[in-house]
Amino acid sequence: MKPFLKHLPNAMTCGNLLCGCIGVVMALRGHLDTAAWLIGLAALLDFGDGFVARMVHVSGPFGKELDSLADVVTFGVLPATIVFQLCWFQGLGTISYGAFLIAVLSALRLANFNIDTRQSESFIGLPVPANAMLLAAFPLMGHYQPQYDTIWQNDIAMGMMIAFSFMLVSEVPLFALKFKSFGWTENRIKYSFLIASTLLLLFLQFAAIPLIILLYIVVSLFSKERTSEQANG
Repeated sequence: MKPFLKHLPNAMTCGNLLCGCIGVVMALRGHLDTAAWLIGLAALLDFGDGFVARMVHVSGPFGKELDSLADVVTFGVLPATIVFQLCWFQGLGTISYGAFLIAVLSALRLANFNIDTRQSESFIGLPVPANAMLLAAFPLMGHYQPQYDTIWQNDIAMGMMIAFSFMLVSEVPLFALKFKSFGWTENRIKYSFLIASTLLLLFLQFAAIPLIILLYIVVSLFSKERTSEQANG
């Protein structure tokens, strides 16, 4: 193995963190769409660092801890800053500071994930990247799809952005998009979800992201219910 390959996963994680730091600056300067795009880039790096680590066989506790530290900034502090700015622009004043509860909930979620042995094959509670992408969708909608402004630019929507983040620390079981094999039978829930998500993105673009996250939760609950029924039957 070439020496630089063993450092590639951690380098990608640091890139994730760098996206978060720059994104916070962009959000505070009012460039919320740029900040949102940086969350998307960081999500790709976050997915890629684990994949590369497994591929080159260098996964370990250091990388796991570094990943969580980066995620607190990129998928916790950055989306909280974006929601703060959105609330502030809507004239909510000091109430806007409640947006930083998202960062706190994200940190709690990540700390619990690192010690929770139940989450090796699936998730309990909403993963922080998923919540961050949901929140990032709103400034992207505002910038690229102004026809949806009336849907999300109101006090109720601002409150929902924060309230939805409590899913991070919930006990709701959610499936993980991990494939041990690629057959349809054992992965039909995952494939169906991916197909539906692709169609939503094609037709609704950024407005599809909140719907995809909601679909993810609903499908997870339904698939768990079906599994329980089959086990009891």
